[in-house]
Amino acid sequence: MKNLKERYHSEIKQELFKSLGLTNIMQTPALEKVVLNICVSDAVGDSKKLQAAVDDLTMIAGQKAVITRAKKSIAGFKLREGMAIGAKVTLRKERMYEFIDRLVNIALPRIRDFRGLSQNSFDGNGNYSLGIKEQIIFPEINYDKVDKVRGLDVVICTSAKNDSHALALLKAINFPINVK
Repeated sequence: MKNLKERYHSEIKQELFKSLGLTNIMQTPALEKVVLNICVSDAVGDSKKLQAAVDDLTMIAGQKAVITRAKKSIAGFKLREGMAIGAKVTLRKERMYEFIDRLVNIALPRIRDFRGLSQNSFDGNGNYSLGIKEQIIFPEINYDKVDKVRGLDVVICTSAKNDSHALALLKAINFPINVK
């Protein structure tokens, strides 16, 4: 069976080119990057919780996570500028295709009462964002070693100029988006 990258270049790209009525093959929408982000509100008081989140994100992505820091001080949240509050990973090329393949075929079907993703999560420029409530839907995470169930944000950046082209791309790679 072909992996997602091979399938995109051999089949999906040609289908999108024809179905979208583009004039140049280079205008065909493609995946550019996937950004995974996890915010740990407990990290203000305990840095071990942040390290556990970084380890989880590293296992999910297959790439070392970078710790994100607060840009502003917010007294109500007991947050000071420069404090470590989360982690992120940017996936490109092979790892991006591998992650999207695992997300679509393994992780999303494991969500309880899953009925598809919302079509309203596009940003107007061809990028799609989704939130995952539990990191334990990924098979890389050992449920017994999880200290706390955390959510994560997934942003899929495409080269599409508008949301309709990005939707066509995501539908072509079997993303479970509910079309109204």
